[in-house]
Amino acid sequence: MDRRSFVSMGAIATGMAALVKASQSKAQSQDAGPTSADAGQPDASAAPPRANEITPGQPRVHTLNGEALPWRIVDGVKVGHLVAEEIDHEFAPGLRARVWGYNGRTPGPTLEAIEGDRLRIYVTNRLPEPTAVHWHGLILPNGMDGVAGLTQRPIQPGETFMYEFVLRDPGTFMYHPHYDEMTQIALGMHGMFIVHPRRPRGPRVDRDFVLMTHEWKIDAGARRPNPNAMADFNVLTFNSKAFPATEPIVCARGERVRIRIGNLSPMDHHPIHLHGLNFKITATDGGYIPEQAQHPATTALVQTGSTKVIEFVPQEPGDWAMHCHMTHHVMMQMGHNAPPMVGANTRRLDRRMSRVVPDYMTMGTTGMGGMGEMPMPMPENSLPMRGGPGPFSYIDMGGMFTILKVRDRVVGGERDRWFQHPPGTVATVADPARMRADGIDPDRRR
Repeated sequence: MDRRSFVSMGAIATGMAALVKASQSKAQSQDAGPTSADAGQPDASAAPPRANEITPGQPRVHTLNGEALPWRIVDGVKVGHLVAEEIDHEFAPGLRARVWGYNGRTPGPTLEAIEGDRLRIYVTNRLPEPTAVHWHGLILPNGMDGVAGLTQRPIQPGETFMYEFVLRDPGTFMYHPHYDEMTQIALGMHGMFIVHPRRPRGPRVDRDFVLMTHEWKIDAGARRPNPNAMADFNVLTFNSKAFPATEPIVCARGERVRIRIGNLSPMDHHPIHLHGLNFKITATDGGYIPEQAQHPATTALVQTGSTKVIEFVPQEPGDWAMHCHMTHHVMMQMGHNAPPMVGANTRRLDRRMSRVVPDYMTMGTTGMGGMGEMPMPMPENSLPMRGGPGPFSYIDMGGMFTILKVRDRVVGGERDRWFQHPPGTVATVADPARMRADGIDPDRRR
């Protein structure tokens, strides 16, 4: 090899080394995530988000029965306004109450932003007492944490405070008062806070939903929930709505669906169960769960003060139930102090009572099914044991219950239509000839 060839080869080797070093440096920078210098800037290499995307590949969250907080951009800062106030809220047709919330609703509007965003949130207090807002799960400067007496003075009635911070970590969080928490949270003051990663993370999802569980004590005929209740909650809700007023979750078979569930109930955890599929819990309000630590489940226990994020790809079309699996949490304003009546012989009692109250009937001697659809007098502003109509009969579940509607494809108006089952795929009365052929005798005790 002559001197000229040697110099040329050396130059090529030096250039290759520089390319390798630059490639490694770029990969390390991507693995580290956004730095403080670029956290607030869009990723120039990414395609622009589509109409319903907040970042490329990430759909905006859909708050069932709710809405997102609108932002104004002022000198690169996202500016929003929360108003704490009393509102008139309908839980379901026939049941209303005066509750407390934000911006005229409970839960308050969902706060949705992107990792690295700087937010400036104004909070106006129109309540009859002081308040403060805690950003549950977010890591931020101590003076912005929103704990009255500890990190700030309370926001007095008529005052407006300003919170400002940069979103350091993506995740599913919440917000709620940290002044007189027992009263204010119990009366409906809470909301979800979603921070999307600036760069895509994990499998791309097609639909992203937000749900908050809550429990209330509303006595029959009352116009306001009882914030002093510590047990015997009788109105259980998804996003402050009880079935049949809960908005269904609509998706298509084969789509990847994410549901973010938050729980700021005063006392209870909620085991949220989905029919027709299994899912994986991919994150909590503490952060993402590594893929190797995720496991399949059909029920997610959402503890008080926590969030759980579940993801799934439905394969079977249909109208699938989604509900809290604490059975009293899918009933409405039941009286829990009545003695057990199943199996009791009340014929003599009914006969005597009918002399005073015509058509009197003791309830519960053969179970409680079907009571919700009976046309009987009820106290004003109450929905005892009420459910809603279904495609085959009355659905005698209410409260913390909704429907996951899986379709081959999603078209307009799907949320108001029942699933059309293919012939021969619905359980029905057994054919006697088939029973005999299969050796089934329905009269046999054992």
